[in-house]
Amino acid sequence: MTSSTLQLTLVLVISLLHFSSASRKLTQNNQELKFQYHKGPLLTGKISINLIWYGKFNPSQRAIISDFITSITSPTITAQPSVATWWKFTHKYYHLANSQNIVLTTGSHFLDENYSFGKSLTNDQIIKLASNASQTNAINIVLTSADVAVDGFCSSRCGTHGSSVGNTKFAYVWVGNSETQCPGQCAWPFHQPIYGPQSPPLVAPNNDVGLDGMVINVASLLAGTVTNPFGNGYYQGPKEAPLEAGSACAGVYGKGAYPGYAGNLLVNPTSGASYNANGVDGRKYLLPALFDPTTSECSTLA
Repeated sequence: MTSSTLQLTLVLVISLLHFSSASRKLTQNNQELKFQYHKGPLLTGKISINLIWYGKFNPSQRAIISDFITSITSPTITAQPSVATWWKFTHKYYHLANSQNIVLTTGSHFLDENYSFGKSLTNDQIIKLASNASQTNAINIVLTSADVAVDGFCSSRCGTHGSSVGNTKFAYVWVGNSETQCPGQCAWPFHQPIYGPQSPPLVAPNNDVGLDGMVINVASLLAGTVTNPFGNGYYQGPKEAPLEAGSACAGVYGKGAYPGYAGNLLVNPTSGASYNANGVDGRKYLLPALFDPTTSECSTLA
Protein backbone atom coordinates (compact mmCIF):
# COMPACT_ATOMS: atom_id res chain seq x y z
CA MET A 1 0.00 0.00 0.00
CA THR A 2 2.85 2.36 0.72
CA SER A 3 6.09 3.25 -0.99
CA SER A 4 9.01 5.58 -0.46
CA THR A 5 11.65 7.19 -2.60
CA LEU A 6 14.64 9.47 -2.09
CA GLN A 7 14.39 12.78 -3.94
CA LEU A 8 16.80 15.68 -3.33
CA THR A 9 17.39 15.33 0.42
CA LEU A 10 14.45 13.36 1.78
CA VAL A 11 11.18 12.46 0.21
CA LEU A 12 8.73 10.45 2.24
CA VAL A 13 6.13 9.04 -0.10
CA ILE A 14 2.94 7.74 1.41
CA SER A 15 0.78 5.85 -1.05
CA LEU A 16 -2.91 5.26 -0.79
CA LEU A 17 -4.70 2.35 -2.41
CA HIS A 18 -8.23 1.74 -1.15
CA PHE A 19 -8.28 -2.01 -1.50
CA SER A 20 -5.09 -3.03 0.23
CA SER A 21 -5.68 -6.27 2.09
CA ALA A 22 -3.31 -5.13 4.80
CA SER A 23 -5.19 -1.90 5.43
CA ARG A 24 -8.48 -3.77 5.42
CA LYS A 25 -7.27 -6.18 8.06
CA LEU A 26 -5.92 -3.41 10.22
CA THR A 27 -9.07 -1.38 9.81
CA GLN A 28 -11.15 -4.24 11.09
CA ASN A 29 -8.81 -4.68 14.06
CA ASN A 30 -8.11 -1.03 14.72
CA GLN A 31 -8.09 -1.64 18.48
CA GLU A 32 -4.67 -3.22 17.93
CA LEU A 33 -3.24 -0.06 16.37
CA LYS A 34 -1.12 2.07 18.67
CA PHE A 35 0.07 5.17 16.90
CA GLN A 36 3.43 6.46 18.05
CA TYR A 37 4.59 10.05 18.02
CA HIS A 38 8.17 9.99 16.78
CA LYS A 39 8.93 13.48 18.14
CA GLY A 40 9.30 15.14 14.77
CA PRO A 41 7.54 18.38 13.80
CA LEU A 42 3.93 18.55 12.70
CA LEU A 43 2.86 21.27 10.30
CA THR A 44 1.85 24.21 12.47
CA GLY A 45 0.72 27.79 12.19
CA LYS A 46 -0.74 29.32 9.06
CA ILE A 47 -0.28 27.00 6.06
CA SER A 48 -1.52 27.73 2.53
CA ILE A 49 -2.83 24.97 0.29
CA ASN A 50 -1.79 25.50 -3.33
CA LEU A 51 -3.34 23.45 -6.13
CA ILE A 52 -1.30 22.49 -9.21
CA TRP A 53 -3.57 21.19 -11.99
CA TYR A 54 -1.70 19.05 -14.51
CA GLY A 55 -3.60 18.20 -17.68
CA LYS A 56 -7.19 18.83 -18.65
CA PHE A 57 -9.70 19.63 -15.93
CA ASN A 58 -12.85 21.53 -16.75
CA PRO A 59 -13.98 24.38 -14.45
CA SER A 60 -16.65 22.28 -12.73
CA GLN A 61 -14.07 19.61 -11.90
CA ARG A 62 -11.65 22.15 -10.47
CA ALA A 63 -14.49 23.58 -8.40
CA ILE A 64 -15.16 20.22 -6.72
CA ILE A 65 -11.63 20.10 -5.29
CA SER A 66 -11.25 23.80 -4.59
CA ASP A 67 -14.61 23.92 -2.78
CA PHE A 68 -13.47 21.00 -0.64
CA ILE A 69 -10.33 22.91 0.36
CA THR A 70 -12.43 26.02 1.03
CA SER A 71 -14.76 23.92 3.18
CA ILE A 72 -11.77 23.16 5.43
CA THR A 73 -10.33 26.66 5.49
CA SER A 74 -13.48 28.82 5.50
CA PRO A 75 -15.08 29.94 8.77
CA THR A 76 -18.45 29.89 7.04
CA ILE A 77 -20.93 27.84 9.02
CA THR A 78 -22.34 24.91 7.07
CA ALA A 79 -24.86 22.23 7.86
CA GLN A 80 -23.65 19.38 10.03
CA PRO A 81 -21.90 17.04 9.72
CA SER A 82 -19.41 19.25 7.91
CA VAL A 83 -16.02 19.06 6.25
CA ALA A 84 -14.68 21.43 8.91
CA THR A 85 -15.89 19.08 11.67
CA TRP A 86 -14.17 16.16 9.94
CA TRP A 87 -10.91 18.12 9.79
CA LYS A 88 -11.03 18.80 13.53
CA PHE A 89 -10.27 15.11 14.08
CA THR A 90 -6.66 15.99 13.22
CA HIS A 91 -6.50 18.46 16.12
CA LYS A 92 -6.25 15.55 18.56
CA TYR A 93 -2.79 14.75 17.23
CA TYR A 94 -1.64 18.29 17.97
CA HIS A 95 -3.09 18.18 21.47
CA LEU A 96 -1.26 14.94 22.29
CA ALA A 97 2.00 16.36 20.94
CA ASN A 98 1.55 19.60 22.91
CA SER A 99 2.02 21.34 19.58
CA GLN A 100 0.71 24.58 18.18
CA ASN A 101 -2.29 23.88 15.97
CA ILE A 102 -2.45 24.35 12.21
CA VAL A 103 -4.56 26.93 10.40
CA LEU A 104 -5.09 26.05 6.75
CA THR A 105 -5.77 28.77 4.19
CA THR A 106 -6.67 28.63 0.53
CA GLY A 107 -3.65 29.44 -1.60
CA SER A 108 -3.06 29.75 -5.34
CA HIS A 109 -4.01 27.71 -8.39
CA PHE A 110 -1.50 26.76 -11.10
CA LEU A 111 -2.70 25.32 -14.42
CA ASP A 112 -0.50 23.21 -16.68
CA GLU A 113 -2.93 22.26 -19.43
CA ASN A 114 -0.18 21.75 -22.01
CA TYR A 115 1.37 18.72 -20.29
CA SER A 116 4.81 20.28 -19.85
CA PHE A 117 6.30 16.89 -18.89
CA GLY A 118 4.14 14.84 -21.23
CA LYS A 119 1.49 12.34 -20.23
CA SER A 120 3.67 9.88 -18.34
CA LEU A 121 5.22 11.25 -15.16
CA THR A 122 7.93 10.06 -12.79
CA ASN A 123 8.16 10.84 -9.08
CA ASP A 124 10.88 13.38 -9.85
CA GLN A 125 8.54 15.21 -12.19
CA ILE A 126 5.75 15.24 -9.61
CA ILE A 127 8.14 16.95 -7.20
CA LYS A 128 9.20 19.45 -9.86
CA LEU A 129 5.55 20.30 -10.45
CA ALA A 130 4.99 20.69 -6.72
CA SER A 131 8.01 23.00 -6.57
CA ASN A 132 6.36 25.43 -8.98
CA ALA A 133 4.13 26.80 -6.23
CA SER A 134 5.24 28.67 -3.14
CA GLN A 135 7.36 26.51 -0.86
CA THR A 136 7.08 28.65 2.26
CA ASN A 137 4.45 27.64 4.82
CA ALA A 138 2.57 25.67 2.20
CA ILE A 139 1.24 22.29 1.16
CA ASN A 140 1.42 21.96 -2.61
CA ILE A 141 -1.09 19.51 -4.07
CA VAL A 142 -0.42 18.17 -7.58
CA LEU A 143 -3.54 16.86 -9.32
CA THR A 144 -3.13 14.89 -12.56
CA SER A 145 -5.92 14.45 -15.09
CA ALA A 146 -7.46 11.17 -16.22
CA ASP A 147 -5.21 10.87 -19.28
CA VAL A 148 -1.95 11.16 -17.32
CA ALA A 149 0.00 8.10 -16.16
CA VAL A 150 2.23 8.34 -13.10
CA ASP A 151 4.77 5.80 -11.87
CA GLY A 152 2.95 3.33 -9.64
CA PHE A 153 -0.49 4.83 -10.25
CA CYS A 154 -3.17 2.13 -10.06
CA SER A 155 -0.63 -0.68 -9.68
CA SER A 156 0.35 0.26 -6.13
CA ARG A 157 -1.05 3.67 -5.23
CA CYS A 158 -3.75 6.25 -5.81
CA GLY A 159 -1.73 9.16 -4.50
CA THR A 160 1.26 10.08 -2.38
CA HIS A 161 2.48 12.67 0.04
CA GLY A 162 6.03 13.56 0.82
CA SER A 163 8.53 16.29 1.56
CA SER A 164 11.32 17.76 -0.47
CA VAL A 165 13.84 20.55 -0.39
CA GLY A 166 13.69 23.37 -2.88
CA ASN A 167 14.24 26.90 -1.66
CA THR A 168 13.03 25.51 1.66
CA LYS A 169 11.74 22.21 3.00
CA PHE A 170 8.12 21.81 1.97
CA ALA A 171 5.33 19.25 1.98
CA TYR A 172 3.48 18.08 -1.09
CA VAL A 173 0.64 15.77 -2.10
CA TRP A 174 -0.07 14.10 -5.42
CA VAL A 175 -3.39 12.50 -6.42
CA GLY A 176 -4.44 11.24 -9.85
CA ASN A 177 -7.85 11.07 -11.52
CA SER A 178 -8.50 7.35 -11.80
CA GLU A 179 -11.77 7.50 -13.75
CA THR A 180 -10.45 5.93 -16.97
CA GLN A 181 -7.50 4.00 -15.52
CA CYS A 182 -8.52 2.28 -12.27
CA PRO A 183 -11.76 3.58 -10.72
CA GLY A 184 -12.35 0.21 -9.07
CA GLN A 185 -9.16 0.73 -7.08
CA CYS A 186 -8.96 4.47 -6.52
CA ALA A 187 -12.57 5.71 -6.76
CA TRP A 188 -14.36 3.05 -4.71
CA PRO A 189 -17.12 3.14 -3.45
CA PHE A 190 -18.27 5.10 -6.51
CA HIS A 191 -17.22 2.27 -8.83
CA GLN A 192 -17.43 -1.49 -8.65
CA PRO A 193 -14.27 -2.83 -6.98
CA ILE A 194 -11.91 -4.88 -9.14
CA TYR A 195 -11.68 -7.55 -6.46
CA GLY A 196 -12.99 -8.34 -3.01
CA PRO A 197 -16.64 -8.29 -1.92
CA GLN A 198 -18.89 -6.97 -4.67
CA SER A 199 -21.67 -4.49 -3.98
CA PRO A 200 -23.38 -1.88 -6.17
CA PRO A 201 -21.38 1.35 -6.43
CA LEU A 202 -22.65 4.42 -4.65
CA VAL A 203 -23.78 7.52 -6.50
CA ALA A 204 -21.03 10.16 -6.35
CA PRO A 205 -22.16 13.31 -4.49
CA ASN A 206 -20.81 15.68 -7.16
CA ASN A 207 -21.78 13.42 -10.06
CA ASP A 208 -18.16 12.82 -11.05
CA VAL A 209 -16.70 9.43 -10.12
CA GLY A 210 -13.13 10.50 -10.84
CA LEU A 211 -13.20 13.79 -8.97
CA ASP A 212 -15.23 12.52 -6.02
CA GLY A 213 -12.68 9.72 -5.76
CA MET A 214 -9.90 12.31 -5.84
CA VAL A 215 -11.52 14.15 -2.93
CA ILE A 216 -11.34 10.98 -0.82
CA ASN A 217 -7.65 10.52 -1.61
CA VAL A 218 -6.76 14.20 -1.17
CA ALA A 219 -8.54 14.19 2.20
CA SER A 220 -6.75 11.11 3.49
CA LEU A 221 -3.33 12.25 2.30
CA LEU A 222 -3.84 15.78 3.60
CA ALA A 223 -4.50 14.37 7.08
CA GLY A 224 -1.34 12.28 6.77
CA THR A 225 0.64 15.27 5.57
CA VAL A 226 -0.09 17.53 8.52
CA THR A 227 0.40 14.81 11.16
CA ASN A 228 3.46 13.16 9.58
CA PRO A 229 4.91 15.70 7.15
CA PHE A 230 8.58 14.70 7.27
CA GLY A 231 8.47 11.04 8.21
CA ASN A 232 8.97 11.47 11.95
CA GLY A 233 5.54 12.54 13.17
CA TYR A 234 2.59 10.27 13.93
CA TYR A 235 2.49 6.84 12.34
CA GLN A 236 2.36 3.15 13.15
CA GLY A 237 4.62 0.47 11.75
CA PRO A 238 7.90 0.82 9.84
CA LYS A 239 8.96 4.26 8.64
CA GLU A 240 9.28 2.95 5.07
CA ALA A 241 5.68 1.70 5.08
CA PRO A 242 3.78 3.60 7.76
CA LEU A 243 0.10 3.66 8.56
CA GLU A 244 -1.08 7.22 9.10
CA ALA A 245 -4.19 9.09 10.20
CA GLY A 246 -6.05 8.34 6.97
CA SER A 247 -4.42 5.21 5.59
CA ALA A 248 -5.04 3.30 8.84
CA CYS A 249 -8.77 3.53 8.15
CA ALA A 250 -8.86 2.84 4.40
CA GLY A 251 -12.30 1.78 3.17
CA VAL A 252 -14.18 3.12 6.21
CA TYR A 253 -16.59 6.02 5.67
CA GLY A 254 -19.43 5.43 8.12
CA LYS A 255 -20.31 3.42 11.17
CA GLY A 256 -20.71 -0.29 10.59
CA ALA A 257 -18.26 -0.41 7.66
CA TYR A 258 -16.75 -3.71 6.61
CA PRO A 259 -14.95 -4.94 3.47
CA GLY A 260 -17.16 -4.12 0.51
CA TYR A 261 -19.47 -1.87 2.55
CA ALA A 262 -18.58 1.78 3.13
CA GLY A 263 -20.74 2.13 6.24
CA ASN A 264 -23.94 3.93 7.14
CA LEU A 265 -24.05 7.15 5.13
CA LEU A 266 -26.36 10.04 4.43
CA VAL A 267 -28.23 9.97 1.12
CA ASN A 268 -29.33 12.98 -0.90
CA PRO A 269 -33.06 12.39 -1.52
CA THR A 270 -32.94 14.22 -4.84
CA SER A 271 -29.87 12.69 -6.47
CA GLY A 272 -29.56 9.47 -4.50
CA ALA A 273 -25.91 10.31 -3.86
CA SER A 274 -24.18 9.09 -0.72
CA TYR A 275 -22.17 11.47 1.44
CA ASN A 276 -21.11 12.14 5.01
CA ALA A 277 -20.00 15.77 5.01
CA ASN A 278 -21.48 19.11 4.00
CA GLY A 279 -19.28 21.77 2.44
CA VAL A 280 -19.55 25.36 1.29
CA ASP A 281 -22.27 26.46 -1.11
CA GLY A 282 -24.30 23.32 -0.60
CA ARG A 283 -21.50 20.94 -1.57
CA LYS A 284 -21.61 17.38 -0.30
CA TYR A 285 -18.63 15.06 0.02
CA LEU A 286 -17.76 11.55 1.07
CA LEU A 287 -14.74 11.70 3.38
CA PRO A 288 -12.69 8.86 4.85
CA ALA A 289 -12.59 7.95 8.51
CA LEU A 290 -9.52 9.17 10.38
CA PHE A 291 -7.68 7.27 13.07
CA ASP A 292 -8.32 8.71 16.54
CA PRO A 293 -5.08 8.50 18.55
CA THR A 294 -6.97 8.92 21.83
CA THR A 295 -9.28 5.94 21.32
CA SER A 296 -7.28 3.85 18.82
CA GLU A 297 -10.38 3.65 16.63
CA CYS A 298 -11.43 4.98 13.25
CA SER A 299 -13.59 8.09 13.72
CA THR A 300 -16.38 8.72 11.22
CA LEU A 301 -18.77 11.60 10.72
CA ALA A 302 -21.80 9.48 9.87
